[in-house]
Amino acid sequence: MKLSDGLFLKSIRVVAAEYPEIEYKEMIVDNACMQIVMNPQQFDVLLLPNLYGDVMSDLAAGLVGGLGVVPSGNIGDHGALFEAVHGTAPDIQGKGLANPTALLMSSILMLDYLGERSTARRIEAALEKFTAKANTPPTTSAAKPAPTNSPTRSSPRCRQK
Repeated sequence: MKLSDGLFLKSIRVVAAEYPEIEYKEMIVDNACMQIVMNPQQFDVLLLPNLYGDVMSDLAAGLVGGLGVVPSGNIGDHGALFEAVHGTAPDIQGKGLANPTALLMSSILMLDYLGERSTARRIEAALEKFTAKANTPPTTSAAKPAPTNSPTRSSPRCRQK
């Protein structure tokens, strides 16, 4: 890890030097995890290698109800990919346990990206209306997702900035 972390840091430092107007700060991953829990507003952007990104995204998902309610968008210069953070969850296939919240929210992000804001807002409003009627506690782990007919009350909202 020291070699790959070193290469990552060396590369980022080179790029950061080209943009002095953007604040650049390094943190050891364990401290970054604590900081995202205790003082998340200090971060605008996190730039992490894959393993640390997985750890941080799972930690953040746990703070808002679990992997079943977290959308994802990977946006590049020439395209984008949107998916539920939890992936396909084949271990619960056919058991009536799947929670579509993360997939719906990822779809909302995709529609916003494509400029289909009216459609995104309609889906978002329907999800919020359905979620408001639920009386179940939030999903607390990917291993125990909320039943399909019981989305969580803590589903985060998708917002276009």
